[in-house]
Amino acid sequence: MNKHHESTGPAGEQQITLRGPAELADALPYLMGFHPNDSVVMVALHGGRGRFGGRLRLGIPQAPGEWGPVADQLAECLVSGSERREGRPDAIVLFLCQDSPDGAGGRQTMERLRPFAQRLRTACGALDVPVLEALCISDGRYWSYCCPDPRCCPDQGNPLAMPGTTVMAAAATYAGVHVRGTLRDMEARLQPLRTPAAVRAQEKALDRVGPALLPRLLDERARREVAAETLRLARTLMDRIDEAQPAPPALSDAGDDQLIDSDEAAAVILGLQDRETRDRAAAWMEGPEAQAALRLWRTLARRCVGPYGEHAAAPLTLAGWVSWSTGDEPGARVALALALRADPDYTFAQLLHRACNEGLDPEALRRCLREAIDEDAGSGAEAAEAETAADRGAAPLHVRKVRPLPDGGRRRARASRPPGAERGKASPGSPRPRTPVAGRRRDARRYGRRGSRTRR
Repeated sequence: MNKHHESTGPAGEQQITLRGPAELADALPYLMGFHPNDSVVMVALHGGRGRFGGRLRLGIPQAPGEWGPVADQLAECLVSGSERREGRPDAIVLFLCQDSPDGAGGRQTMERLRPFAQRLRTACGALDVPVLEALCISDGRYWSYCCPDPRCCPDQGNPLAMPGTTVMAAAATYAGVHVRGTLRDMEARLQPLRTPAAVRAQEKALDRVGPALLPRLLDERARREVAAETLRLARTLMDRIDEAQPAPPALSDAGDDQLIDSDEAAAVILGLQDRETRDRAAAWMEGPEAQAALRLWRTLARRCVGPYGEHAAAPLTLAGWVSWSTGDEPGARVALALALRADPDYTFAQLLHRACNEGLDPEALRRCLREAIDEDAGSGAEAAEAETAADRGAAPLHVRKVRPLPDGGRRRARASRPPGAERGKASPGSPRPRTPVAGRRRDARRYGRRGSRTRR
């Protein structure tokens, strides 16, 4: 057995020293925030005592032919990412977590994954970063790929410690760290409905609402009306969810599904495909409304059934954003990974996923969203005042906002125009005329593609 001394935190914080494969295997769920089943996990170590640094998780590729390229990419990603944040790692610990199909063949799973573990060790070694330990966790037992001694690492493996009985479990409980079940359980809360009757009802609602909504989304003024309607309906659904009695996660999800009918879900899902509407919905990110918003986004993600699976990218990204904003990084990573699985080119999910994985502070984005809310409120008031003046027959007041030039520069003076020669300008808050995007697809199920203002 390889005797390692890994520290779970930097100097100045509570530290726990892990000794050997048994304690490493027990610590994995607390490092990730969940049990990473069907996953390869790599953790960077820094310093002489092996302080834990960046970590990386990916689903184990099913095809062995993919193991080589995936191993090279994972090693490069972990090392380069660590260099950007904490410096080049001094070593790496890797875990391969996968249960056998029948629950009784952990050793066979370990042997099947051995070539993958070897490719990972080789890829890390090629970057001059050694792998100190490589563990396979399967069916409640663990095996070391690095220890050849059968006295401490027998062929049948060693049993994992009972949950809650180790030093790591005690320290995590004291620190308020909770393990949220398995990765599979977390993903199930965000995946589409499977009950045939519910799937048919939701798909019909999306088919019905889509054709009516699409022409309005392609018209600038009508699009603003759709945005306001979408946000009002989303707020109504959040209030409805918030009034429901608290329940465990599984019961809570089923109850939320019952609170929202198919037409309501379809209207909000399709309305969120507009980028600006989605960004305004992202403002429900903190305070008492954050949990209601998170439950709503989860519910809507489950309603993106059948051919509308790609539409789940918007509610899944919002769910990931609210989770990250409220301190649930594991939940955020799961939701954002599913969003990218639904639409790999969804820019908002890409940016959030990278920022979350690099340990950035979400407060910077929260501040930007707060400022955008204030600007929207000011623009809405100006637009309403201009429309009221126009209704009374008065000429609307045109206000030209001037931004300061860099380095204190001054604008050149312009000769004033004679009365009546002023060129027509749009009133504050009114939409600018836009040229329709050539080749825009009008299929109700696939609107808002690349090149448009929606979905990104």
